[in-house]
Amino acid sequence: MSKHEQLAALLQRQIASGIRPAGARLPSIRKMAEQHSCSAATVIRAYEQLIREHFVYVVDRSGYYVAAQHQTAPAIAEGEQIDIASAAPAAELFPFDDFQGCLNQAMKLYRDQLFTYGTAQGLPALLHEVREQLERVQVFARPSNLYITSGVQQALSILTMMPFPGGQQRIMIEQPGYHLLIELLESLDVPVVEVERTSCGLNMEKIEQWFQTGEIKFFYLMPRFHNPLGHSLAAVDKKKLVVLAERYDVYLVEDDYLADLEQHTGIDPLYAYDRSDHVIYLKSYSKMLFPGLRIGVAVLPDCLTATFSRYKKLLDIDSSVLSQAALQMYIKNGMYARYRRLMVEAYRRRTKRLHAAICELAASDPLFARVYHIDAVHAVLPLPDNFPMSALLRRLQELNIVADSLDRYFMKDSPYHWNGLRINVSNVQEGRIAPTLQIVAAQVRRLIAMPLASPMNSTADRPDSNRLRDAADPVNQGNE
Repeated sequence: MSKHEQLAALLQRQIASGIRPAGARLPSIRKMAEQHSCSAATVIRAYEQLIREHFVYVVDRSGYYVAAQHQTAPAIAEGEQIDIASAAPAAELFPFDDFQGCLNQAMKLYRDQLFTYGTAQGLPALLHEVREQLERVQVFARPSNLYITSGVQQALSILTMMPFPGGQQRIMIEQPGYHLLIELLESLDVPVVEVERTSCGLNMEKIEQWFQTGEIKFFYLMPRFHNPLGHSLAAVDKKKLVVLAERYDVYLVEDDYLADLEQHTGIDPLYAYDRSDHVIYLKSYSKMLFPGLRIGVAVLPDCLTATFSRYKKLLDIDSSVLSQAALQMYIKNGMYARYRRLMVEAYRRRTKRLHAAICELAASDPLFARVYHIDAVHAVLPLPDNFPMSALLRRLQELNIVADSLDRYFMKDSPYHWNGLRINVSNVQEGRIAPTLQIVAAQVRRLIAMPLASPMNSTADRPDSNRLRDAADPVNQGNE
């Protein structure tokens, strides 16, 4: 970044945070140059950039003044960083003292086992607690079908590499989809079949056509709170998928990573509809507790357990006994249940704030009117196909906002790729959600090359504009 861009970014942060309020006069060119040890030409270029971006206006024979901003807020204080990219749980909500106590208990109770390797399936005491947890979300499994893994990512790595009974090679994934699985598939050069995921759900005809070929090893999907889109599949689509899986002998890998945050009753996973052992169920604790715990759970059909166990042993022998023991204590002592209730309520409030902020912006900004109305702490802001996403991310970074585009959630050269900003507020304090989105909206408006009513920004120019359906669509709600 050049010197004048650095100076402009600094002043922009000061204006956005209220340090330099609307109507305040900026220092003279000479004084600003002295303060920042730069040339007058650098200051002039910085001021001109701020004028173009509507942060500053000039008064003849008087000087440069701060323009009134669209956002209301003190948005972000100097030195503060807002993260709307990460899906990690909010650290300030986690009861560290409680977990520390469980960790100490685990050290005492399982001290001898720390010096030996554990079992391939995982710590028996934890498997017992996990099995009871799974039954509450309609996942009923025999103990022999449960495996503790080092996060869901390890389970996906094993399933990708291990052979399946039918010898199939192709893996079907949603687009957009889980970025780390996409990286894994591309790194291993695994043959992939892409199917589009939209607010309308999935293209069942295309899925059946591919299932009929007999080439699909498994179909990986996130039925609940899809990442990055945020919406959930309707019950009717889940039932269709398990019927197709049984008919064509294809396995479904269900990543139910946010099951613990479900607020509605009667929303069952794919696994609950499966009657033929074709669903592999994955659960993560990273989004509830903390990613460093590295604990995931895989529920496998009988025919896959032996191979899965062998590959897991080759990768890491077994998952961390200490992490498993601490989690077992945390669940057994009732702390996990209490913490889950706290998290559900906190996420409910953040989701409500996110939707309120989006609705407020949508009243005057057609782009925000096209955001999915979902029941999760993350959403996607669709943007024109030729919108300069890298410039937006750079500007937000300069304003201490960490953001994420949809690029990494698509395979390279995917025919379904589209431009969008992923917004996740799991790590954003409630009072910061609206101000942060107002800054995002202001930056988006400044980067739009033409008025929103122009052909460049019409939904007709976007592939499959049906993906931007309004909230009245019952499929969007995922509550059938």
